[in-house]
Amino acid sequence: MENEFSWSPEPESGIAMRWIEANGQRFELAEAGATENGGDRLALCLHGFPELHYSWRHQMPLLAELGYRVWAPNLRGYGGSSRPDGMKAYRLENLVADVAGLIDASGATEVTLIAHDWGAIIAWQFAIQQIRPLHRLVIMNVPHPLCARRELKHWRQLRKSWYMFFFQIPRLPERMLGRNGAAPIARIFRESAVNKHLFSREIVEPYRTAAARPGALTAMINYYRALFRTPDVRQIGDGTVSVPTLILWGEQDLAIDIHCLDGTDQYVPDLTVRRFPDASHWVQQDVPDQVNAELRAWLTR
Repeated sequence: MENEFSWSPEPESGIAMRWIEANGQRFELAEAGATENGGDRLALCLHGFPELHYSWRHQMPLLAELGYRVWAPNLRGYGGSSRPDGMKAYRLENLVADVAGLIDASGATEVTLIAHDWGAIIAWQFAIQQIRPLHRLVIMNVPHPLCARRELKHWRQLRKSWYMFFFQIPRLPERMLGRNGAAPIARIFRESAVNKHLFSREIVEPYRTAAARPGALTAMINYYRALFRTPDVRQIGDGTVSVPTLILWGEQDLAIDIHCLDGTDQYVPDLTVRRFPDASHWVQQDVPDQVNAELRAWLTR
């Protein structure tokens, strides 16, 4: 277990770091916002691969300003959070249970789930299975699972998903991504972002150092291995999401084709979609002001 935090927020950000126990795991947590009365309105932010709670640094102050208690955990295996052994520890049912445990630990009575990339895979599953009541759902650059399943039958998406198949190989992905102190992790952000000045070496350094911790890359890649080798993602019935949902999408996503958005309203009756032509997969970091403006408008409507 790591004892140091993966990120030291600027004092003026209003973000503080702490540890929290949930679902038998210990999570490294970034926290901001209202705590009076336990902070009944929780905005729970779930990061993706190969990210951290740090990826929400632009949104956390806004959410706090809007009256939320904001929690952004490092998911299991990331940063200083628990890093259980074995591929099956990272199966989707365990990741969903982590979210339930965090919500229970918060004591909040109203929960808005905000999620990007792998966090959004977890969030879709959580909302569809109605593990805990949600007030609202915000998804960034990951399609509804049934839309993803449909698009993986087309070459336009299959060719972009090559890395998911590469990650099924034992040990080799860890060796390649772990070279030179996990330097390739930093390059993933810099080379695929649109607004590259927002992804300088200094800015992406927390991702590299977190990935370079012993066992971190195996844990992170095990998310993909477990997704392929367990049936959890298929356990969603008709895929209906019954809560108001906002999708924010960077159109210059090198990993996910824009056609993955098609037909989402078939499964999400109360759906709002906002697309950003000049943003990459890392949408909330690539165009943070635009994302924050859409979050403010939708959460206060």
